[in-house]
Amino acid sequence: MSAGAAGPLREVPAWGRLQAHFAEVRKRHLRDLFAEDKERGERLVADAAGLFLDFSKNRITDETVMLLGELARERGVEERREAMFRGEHINVSEDRAVLHVALRMPRDRSLIVDGVDVVKEVHETLDRMGAFCERVRDGEWRGHTGKAIKNVVNIGIGGSDLGPVMAYEALRHYSRREMTFRFVSNIDGTDFVEATRDLDPQETLFIISSKTFTTLETMTNARSARDWSLAGLGGEEEAVAKHFVAVSTNAEAVAEFGIDTDNMFGFWEWVGGRYSMDSAIGLSTMLAVGPARFGELLAGFHAMDEHFQEADAGANLPMLMGLLSVWYSDFFGAETCGVFPYDQYLHRFPAYLQQLTMESNGKHVTLDGEHVDYDTGAIYWGEPGTNGQHSFYQLIHQGTRLIPVDFIGFAHSLNELGDHHDKLMSNVFAQGQALAFGKTAEEVREEGTAEAVVPHRVFEGNRPSNTILAERLDPGTLGSLIALYEHSVFTQGAIWGIDSFDQWGVELGKELAQAIIPELEAGEEPKLHHDSSTNALIRRYRNMRRDQ
Repeated sequence: MSAGAAGPLREVPAWGRLQAHFAEVRKRHLRDLFAEDKERGERLVADAAGLFLDFSKNRITDETVMLLGELARERGVEERREAMFRGEHINVSEDRAVLHVALRMPRDRSLIVDGVDVVKEVHETLDRMGAFCERVRDGEWRGHTGKAIKNVVNIGIGGSDLGPVMAYEALRHYSRREMTFRFVSNIDGTDFVEATRDLDPQETLFIISSKTFTTLETMTNARSARDWSLAGLGGEEEAVAKHFVAVSTNAEAVAEFGIDTDNMFGFWEWVGGRYSMDSAIGLSTMLAVGPARFGELLAGFHAMDEHFQEADAGANLPMLMGLLSVWYSDFFGAETCGVFPYDQYLHRFPAYLQQLTMESNGKHVTLDGEHVDYDTGAIYWGEPGTNGQHSFYQLIHQGTRLIPVDFIGFAHSLNELGDHHDKLMSNVFAQGQALAFGKTAEEVREEGTAEAVVPHRVFEGNRPSNTILAERLDPGTLGSLIALYEHSVFTQGAIWGIDSFDQWGVELGKELAQAIIPELEAGEEPKLHHDSSTNALIRRYRNMRRDQ
């Protein structure tokens, strides 16, 4: 087993102590915890890398925090963290290092992994990306007909799409507004058609993001993009090199596609897809905001990396959030976690977190291959406030399920408009207060409510939440926020003793789809060898296509 947890989770002493402690605190109400400790709201907080975390509205006591810290020590979270930062192969099923932290290390740092200074290689790539982006942004790079690039379309899927989309939307305020940025991921042709329908091929640059340059969805869309471009550029093959660049490591396939390999930007085996938005996968982000702002994004990531590596467990933002996630998943039985950013620019942040959290920790075996006997990997979901308040908050407040939530807010809006921002932020504070303390039947009656209606207007409260505050949403803050959740995911995975850095669960469906494609496209009726349901669906689909 690699560095970290040793032995079954339920057998470590801290787990047993937490179980006994949980039996004591599970029915304690946050109203009582706050009443007994007048300083609770000022004491159960942590502050680092431009982010302030208030975790006082969680169903915990000081003893809970202490015991969770002991669990982290007994499960080797710190040792596994240091192994990651050293470049050890902690991704055991793929025998790879996990070094997204190296993507944002400063230029003057050095990290030797397998005999190579990876930081040096990272900055060589960043320098190439920066030079390319400046040429495009300054209008020096010209398309096949001599026109400057005004439109950029990123074609990727999974980590090659979700990170760039989220980052562009989050940093749109800082983007080059005279340029249009679009993102295509779905193999559904509608995605490509709608993304390009109002674009001019003469002014459009495509970024094809696929490490292997073989990803089914990405390469299907890439070939459609190639056809679309050539149709609008006179069909001259040499035009491809002026309108396509690649983020890949497959130079042969990139060249065969028609892309100049000088315009191919690579990344490394130690970069997982969902951890890659600050690598060359972030080329579209750098094109949008410029190399300097992209550097600020990387600095924000690095600031949280350093905090995670250096701070004690009780003041370590990512570790605290990760431990609380374990607390709710494995002791309270919470199955989901809501993330509610109160900033419209972060409207894609929950979707980004879905991959980061669920692809990382949706695992059923330990590092040793043993089946777990505890829950791993909560379901993450969310929407920006205040939209969610008028849809699903009802279930969180008065439903039967316990749903821990994270509120994310900012002291300053990037678009100050009258009193909008104060009203927005009032809801952050009010929702956390309402979830924690609720409203009793007595309080409802005091308002003059009819007795028959009283039960319907009671809020039980005792619903936990974290509140994350920052000055404003800028590139550095975004980097810190993403790294906060990255390392929270790491902490959870280390506690559970699972490999948070592979994703074999995405493979089986892809393999089966490859077998079905020729069966759908066959001219003659194919011989089918699937289960009866799949066979029947394929036949019905073929008949529906034939009858159109």
